[in-house]
Amino acid sequence: MDTARSLLESLFSAGDEGDVDAFGRFMHDDVVVHAPAGLSTLGLESEKESWRKARAAMRGLHHDFLDVLVTPTLEAARTAVTGTFDGTYGGLTAQGREFRIDQAVFAHVRDGKIAELWEIVDVDSLREQLRGD
Repeated sequence: MDTARSLLESLFSAGDEGDVDAFGRFMHDDVVVHAPAGLSTLGLESEKESWRKARAAMRGLHHDFLDVLVTPTLEAARTAVTGTFDGTYGGLTAQGREFRIDQAVFAHVRDGKIAELWEIVDVDSLREQLRGD
């Protein structure tokens, strides 16, 4: 059985664990990340800082990879994101609210690392869960 992880799985696992220093193994220094809620970043250091803020606002942040597609130049995945929102991030604020949202991620791969990343997140569902609807 092949237990090798995709770049996306490795990146998000490192992020969930708070190991942003590992990001350089998976992303180019000039990576472009397209994300909702004003969370897009330019460059590796900017993406690391975004993850630091995400982890500070969401205890137990975890990405469960449900489906993964890998080609030499593209990776795509469907994930379930869970955690407890305890702060402010992406214009949202809550205290002690557990959440579970769907996410899709797509990565353009160049020379074995992510050059560009797109994140599609069900922000409306997150908003509703944080309000308690």
